[in-house]
Amino acid sequence: MNQPPQTAHTWQSIRAEVLRRIRAREWPPGSMIPNEADLAIELGCARATVNRALRDLAEAGVLDRRRRAGTRVAATPVRRAVLQIPVIRDEVAALGQTYGYRLLSRELATPPPSVAATLALPEGEVALHVRALHLSGAHPFVIEDRWITPAAAPGILDADLSQVSANEWLVRNAPFTGGTLSFGAVSADDGLAALLGCLPGTALLRLDRTTSDGTQIVTAAALTYHAGYRLQTTI
Repeated sequence: MNQPPQTAHTWQSIRAEVLRRIRAREWPPGSMIPNEADLAIELGCARATVNRALRDLAEAGVLDRRRRAGTRVAATPVRRAVLQIPVIRDEVAALGQTYGYRLLSRELATPPPSVAATLALPEGEVALHVRALHLSGAHPFVIEDRWITPAAAPGILDADLSQVSANEWLVRNAPFTGGTLSFGAVSADDGLAALLGCLPGTALLRLDRTTSDGTQIVTAAALTYHAGYRLQTTI
């Protein structure tokens, strides 16, 4: 059987068509959708284009893809927040403030057991420990307390972190494919209070974040923000 000629469909246009069919209930929640080969023939595009579109929708929680079991419309679609890792300098600039930065400490050291476990480092292996204070105008903005796996961030040991923060250097030089994020309130101890200009005991927002390049953990960072900071993301 002759196949229809392939047109210049993009994976984004295929994604849009799949979403249209789901929203129109042509493919209701829980239903099986046609396989990639059949969709490619029907839509007149390469199978790889269909695959890319379906993978994106699966990652977004719209489709449920199982090996050898096909692809179904998710019965209860997962809504996922999108959180970009910001360059703190850009975050401050977006607030209309002048950015400031101060490196507090930088050392190669053996991380505590909990950090070594997070970084998946062998016992006794050293990592780069960096602490820095970022400013918004004349006011403290966030304290960056970060451990970095040197092998996962080539060049970091030669970087002048007194001039550019580890946050900025890593975002621009160490691509990542995934990670973890948790956040919660911490009570300011004397050290945090002195750096962030608040009273001891003040509730502060702390973000604990890791990033991975797919084979190893690049960094584990604790970011403690000034009192009143609000985290905003998109859904």
